[in-house]
Amino acid sequence: MKKAILFSIIIVLSFSCAKKVSEEKKEVKPETTKPEPKPAVVVGGDSDAHGCKASAGYTWSTLKKECIRIFEGTKLSHYDDGKTYTTASYVIFDGDKAELFLDTQKESIILERKSEGDSWKKDDLELIPWKGYVLKKAGKILYTGE
Repeated sequence: MKKAILFSIIIVLSFSCAKKVSEEKKEVKPETTKPEPKPAVVVGGDSDAHGCKASAGYTWSTLKKECIRIFEGTKLSHYDDGKTYTTASYVIFDGDKAELFLDTQKESIILERKSEGDSWKKDDLELIPWKGYVLKKAGKILYTGE
């Protein structure tokens, strides 16, 4: 019986000492600073230099001189070795000019044509109206679209 009482006292003292040690450790810790709150993100507050809101799907069009939603234009698909891959590349038209928004370019590209029925060109890029549209660079097909 004495052994059971002695064992109980040892257990109680062990737990009480452990609590005291953990309290001492808490007191030794330096004060922690509160993390700075992150600024709230305002939906629609992502206007670019032209005032276009990307969160609403708008991009600046150099051709139209306004914010447009390029996905409302003609979609082009990447074409490589006879295989077609869907990408987010688009073209919009305004008279004898076409503006390309390619997934590989940060800025849009303006192509021009001389007359109705001709292809739109700039440097080695050529947009041909054939079974929809075909975009070539140096004679190689890059994109096709309807």
